[in-house]
Amino acid sequence: MSLSPIRILLIEDDELFRLGLVTRLAQEPELEIIAEAEDGEKAITLVSEQLFDVVILDIGLPGIGGIEACRQMKQVQPHLPILILTSHTQPALISRLIEAQAQGYCVKGVAAEILILAIRSVAAGASWWDAIASQAIQTAFQKVQQESLPPSSPDNPLTKREEEILALIATGKSNQEIADILYIAPGTVRVHVHTILHKLGVRDRTQAAILAIQMGLVPRPQSHPWHDN
Repeated sequence: MSLSPIRILLIEDDELFRLGLVTRLAQEPELEIIAEAEDGEKAITLVSEQLFDVVILDIGLPGIGGIEACRQMKQVQPHLPILILTSHTQPALISRLIEAQAQGYCVKGVAAEILILAIRSVAAGASWWDAIASQAIQTAFQKVQQESLPPSSPDNPLTKREEEILALIATGKSNQEIADILYIAPGTVRVHVHTILHKLGVRDRTQAAILAIQMGLVPRPQSHPWHDN
């Protein structure tokens, strides 16, 4: 039995670029662009009326702009993954995108295979930030890392707070659940999760949890809840 395709809302005001992207993604049977928008206002209306698995959002939109569109779409559908696809790479912009709760960031011109992998990743609940965005994240949120406690040992790169969060990741907790348990903001959890992935040299939460258990950084659980996702 085949799985249902990932339902995509594409928001892009450049008609030629949008057409090219639609044509390329149509070649992937597991992806389906079911709606398109040229501005943020129409995108918000579509999100209010239809269910999507992923939104691909250009930032340089007419009207309210991409960042505000991202923020308002999140207000309508808080758990809707939004992948940013844009030619802009300023660190300040990336910081604003994180605050607007975007799940990922790809620069226009990236190889189609990378973009497809990014779409699959955010649809599965992971984050996707390219190298430029990753560096900007580290810079923008350096204060969060500096306020954490020192690492517990030279062989363990994680701080005490990061160990707490990783232990909760290993038990299958979502960012919101972790935020509720530790009484911190979901955005702060996202920053810590990104830092954990970077320090451990892994791409996603599943790899981080498995590696942490193998290294003995967190207790080995009785079951493996991340396989349920």
